[in-house]
Amino acid sequence: MKKLISLTVSAAILLAPFAYTLNVPAVNLKVDAVSAASEEADAPAAKPTAKPTAKPTAKPAATPKATAKPVATPKPTAKPTATPKPTAKPTATPKATAKPAATPKATAAPVATPKATAAPAATVVPAETVKPVATAKPVTVNENVYQDGVYVAYGDAYSKGTEGAKIEIKDGKITSIELLRTSPKLIDRDARNNYSALWQAYGLMKDRLLGKTRDGAAAVDAVSGATRSSNGWKLSVDRAFERALTVKDTNAVYFDGVHMGVDPTGKYSVFATYESNKLTDVKVYPMNSAGDFIEEKAYTAEQAAAVAAIAPALLAKGTEAQPVAGLEADFKAAINAFWDAEQNAIINNTSAYVDGFYSSYGTARSVGVERADIVIRNGKLVDVKLFRLGNNLIDRGATAYAEVVKANAPMTAKLLANGSYIANYDEKVDGISGATESSHSWNQAVERAFEKALKVPAEGQYFDGKFAGVDNQSKVLLLVDVDADAVTGIKVSLFGADGKLIADDKLSAEQKGWVATLTSGLLEKGVQMADITGQEALSAAAKAALTDALTNASKVQGTYKDGTFTAFGDAYDKGTNRADVTLRNGKIVNVALYRVGMNLVDRGNAAYPEVVKAIPQLTASFLAAGTREGVQEVDAVSGATSSSVALKTAVDRAYGKAEVVEANKAAYFDGIFIGVSADKLVNVMVNVEYGVPVKMLVYYLDKNGSVRTINQLTDAELAVKGEIESTSTGYSLHKYGYRPAVFGKNDAEKEISAKAVEAIKSALESAGK
Repeated sequence: MKKLISLTVSAAILLAPFAYTLNVPAVNLKVDAVSAASEEADAPAAKPTAKPTAKPTAKPAATPKATAKPVATPKPTAKPTATPKPTAKPTATPKATAKPAATPKATAAPVATPKATAAPAATVVPAETVKPVATAKPVTVNENVYQDGVYVAYGDAYSKGTEGAKIEIKDGKITSIELLRTSPKLIDRDARNNYSALWQAYGLMKDRLLGKTRDGAAAVDAVSGATRSSNGWKLSVDRAFERALTVKDTNAVYFDGVHMGVDPTGKYSVFATYESNKLTDVKVYPMNSAGDFIEEKAYTAEQAAAVAAIAPALLAKGTEAQPVAGLEADFKAAINAFWDAEQNAIINNTSAYVDGFYSSYGTARSVGVERADIVIRNGKLVDVKLFRLGNNLIDRGATAYAEVVKANAPMTAKLLANGSYIANYDEKVDGISGATESSHSWNQAVERAFEKALKVPAEGQYFDGKFAGVDNQSKVLLLVDVDADAVTGIKVSLFGADGKLIADDKLSAEQKGWVATLTSGLLEKGVQMADITGQEALSAAAKAALTDALTNASKVQGTYKDGTFTAFGDAYDKGTNRADVTLRNGKIVNVALYRVGMNLVDRGNAAYPEVVKAIPQLTASFLAAGTREGVQEVDAVSGATSSSVALKTAVDRAYGKAEVVEANKAAYFDGIFIGVSADKLVNVMVNVEYGVPVKMLVYYLDKNGSVRTINQLTDAELAVKGEIESTSTGYSLHKYGYRPAVFGKNDAEKEISAKAVEAIKSALESAGK
């Protein structure tokens, strides 16, 4: 169902006593982003001026001049001063039109492979990609109309955000496509948070656009019920093709239309309207903490005054607008938002980075490491989440050192205000007091994530530095030194039965021998080293830890996000099964399985004896399997077949939630899901088919979580149950499947329906992708 993006982590070994060279091809970045807004009837910020169905033509011309930026994004060549091994960076900012090196698909384990070579330029221009002329064109021409590569562009903005598209163009055709729908703050909103007509429009429009030329995409029919978004996607695709033109029209600097930009700190959004290369209108909107517009009627006096001062200044001077005394911070934020809008409008957008989600690590130590998950748009950081991992490389959350926990929020704010990592990091100036080492590591992680986003990959397949690796069952920790794509040192540590590292001076003589053998074997042979006789499991763990370390050092974004993801199997009238799956580099590093009742509370030992017996067996089997595919091959436990299947389904859905790139974007998983009210007395079971909630059943529970019988229900409870269940069609969107609201003829019914609505929302959250 899902198209997986592979991650190559290779360690080719040249026999040497202290080092071996890694030779792993880089992988083309096809990374998707995450989030968007509703298509319902808010008035647009301004009337769109560009038509997606128009067929633009390629006009030979010079590249338009670059526009001014409020703050230059630090070049990727800058390195933090305190880094043990500076990360290799490109020598020059790559051009937006440069084609990334073509690469083969990644493999799961390190193997020696030759470096990929650049794909030759195609020489055939499909007829659809150029405007027909009176004379026939030769079959072969000297240059392509469109430069192969990955391009991101957005449609016209309106009050709920805008549509976007990330497409890969090869030989004038769309070879891959991800449709986006943004909110004012986020690059792409979860599909289920959009207008319901869009839920299935994503897949339909993707199928219609994939493989098309520019003219072919312009001729695609819009999806009924999602016309505005369909046309927005088509316009985005057309603009992406325009950006891909090998030769651009010197007279066309900006796309006509309304373009949206946001301040990375989330304070303001700006809509800029361009007509015939001229800025004709600017609208400024304050944003709330959720990243949505604040309605004008809800403006504070200060916000109203700021908007009144900023909008005309931006219209007159753009990024050169001068702040009004007392509004310096507001002007800075609004200018950054205007710059973002302007970049979306510029045809020849020269950002060195591909918009999307990226994640990377800082310098590892024996006590753990920092990780940063970021979102980039137009070369700027627009979202960042910082993590502190323990020496088992699992997020410590609030259990990390108190000073590190306290430093997270101010460091996040500092990075967002900077719009990127901090070049030439200075721990006294840029670090957070009490957590300077973690601050530096977070900054370094963001810098490395930016390098992963480069349109033209930097030289080398691995970052330089020290990287940690742990097998997925936490038996072995490796600290691996990488320099110029070569492993130059390995420190092996063992975990004890208590899950804690064994100090070197506490190792037994036998354990010291194992560590010495593993160290020399990994340095000489890498994952091809011979197993220690009688310690095959330990040897396998050491090899897995090396693979993990090299994946953490890789300059290629992985298929799945790291973290813990909760998902459920299919429910029935006794409850459901839940899996909390912790992933790192696509591997299961922790899993907790539960059998929950109709109130979604873990039943523990009160569950069926066969299920109680099966859960620890399945937990061990899933952890040993380690992958999405491997879990599905695990045999069901005898006597608990249905729960075994449901728990395997839950793990698969957890992976679905973790995908960086969602090949088949949908609002919900198909299946049967339950949710409960806040007081756990009302349960609603929701059936989802083809990504749409189509059927609902209502159950009322007692304080022990047992289902009450019909003759125990009040008239109000019966009325609410009848209303919800009678509106189920079984084949189309349920009446309460989209933004359910309280209903009832009297206060008693309204009180019960309010709880039912809570349960519906809970069930839809469980079903959500």
